[in-house]
Amino acid sequence: MGSEGLLFTSESVTCGHPDKLCDAISDAIVDACLKVDPTARVAVETLVKTVDGMGHIVLAGEVRLDGDAPDYESIARKTAGMIGYNDHGIGLNATSNSQCKVQKFISTQAPDIAKGVDRNGAGDQGLMFGYACTETEEYDELKGRYFPLAAALSQRLSRRLKNVRELPADAEGHLSWVRPDGKSQVTIEYDESGKPSRVNTVIIAIQHDAHLKDRFGGDEKEEQKFVQSQITKHVIEHALPSSLLDENTKIVVNGTGRFADPGGPQTDAGLTGRKVIVDTYGGMGRHGGGAFSGKDPSKVDRSGAYAARWAAKHVVAAGLAERCEIQLAYVIGVAKPVSIRVETFGTSTLPSSEIDRRVKQTFDFTPKSIINTLDLQRPIYSSTAAGGHFGRTPGVDGPFPWESLDKGILSALIEN
Repeated sequence: MGSEGLLFTSESVTCGHPDKLCDAISDAIVDACLKVDPTARVAVETLVKTVDGMGHIVLAGEVRLDGDAPDYESIARKTAGMIGYNDHGIGLNATSNSQCKVQKFISTQAPDIAKGVDRNGAGDQGLMFGYACTETEEYDELKGRYFPLAAALSQRLSRRLKNVRELPADAEGHLSWVRPDGKSQVTIEYDESGKPSRVNTVIIAIQHDAHLKDRFGGDEKEEQKFVQSQITKHVIEHALPSSLLDENTKIVVNGTGRFADPGGPQTDAGLTGRKVIVDTYGGMGRHGGGAFSGKDPSKVDRSGAYAARWAAKHVVAAGLAERCEIQLAYVIGVAKPVSIRVETFGTSTLPSSEIDRRVKQTFDFTPKSIINTLDLQRPIYSSTAAGGHFGRTPGVDGPFPWESLDKGILSALIEN
């Protein structure tokens, strides 16, 4: 490690990464069902793959709703097309019936599961974690997130990789050769006191136009220099706080040299729920194992994780701790969690038992209360499918109600 301090790394992926494409389709189906029936029960998985000249989208799962089912195939095609998969040369043309097939294997929710949820119990057993910390609060661009810094920055990079594709053609920073599929990774270096001090390494992998090298007479090395310079200027330097970058920050863009068309589902199959660490805390906070996308809020994998994050964020924002992790655990058909654990890693201003008492007295973690308090029976989930479910700005990136701070709850935690 040499003279480097302690390091921690997190990654993110773009909305066009094959797994995230699947998350987006699954969450678009959730939103469409909730528009028909706010109490709809949805658990839909998506698989994508292009092979032998044909794209394939497979939808499988269970849906129960009061009303006409939405057109699942149309939703899948439209969602993929909006992300940018409307060209077979890129890796998938979801908008073409002749170049992409959609298969549906969707049935109704099992009656025994429905019975337990109908009496306001949890939709399944499982454990969920919520996490918050103060790492982002030193930077104006990140204030209010209460989120691990490496995860926050890698998410900003992946969202910026989307933005540079979608800017108007004449806008500064528009990169016409960028494709939907990509990844980001950020390594943060910490000082002796355990505080973030700088960005040690930034890694970007971004699919690009296969003909880009023609601008340079077919010279792939010149193409790579161009890609690195443009991504550095319009993505990395735009998305990351300048105070964290220095002349020793290592930047790697497309480490193999090229990431040219075709990519996306042609080079990698995608599947819903395979980016659970990308979706949450970048590895700094623990994860219970359950994915979010494709599930309605009766599934505590989703709503329980949102509630745990909401509570942990309030604990940190109230100044009761610099780091807070909350674990919830449920049993199917039962409303109250079978366990609630609050951990502040020795950073709290009060005894751990007192923090634990205040959290349990302030928050109601029954599924019905979570759904009602955070108003989760709305079509708000498509915006969560890429760029992270946490550490987002509510009302700007999407609703993200579990990221909003409540002054009354902050006061209750402080004064309780």
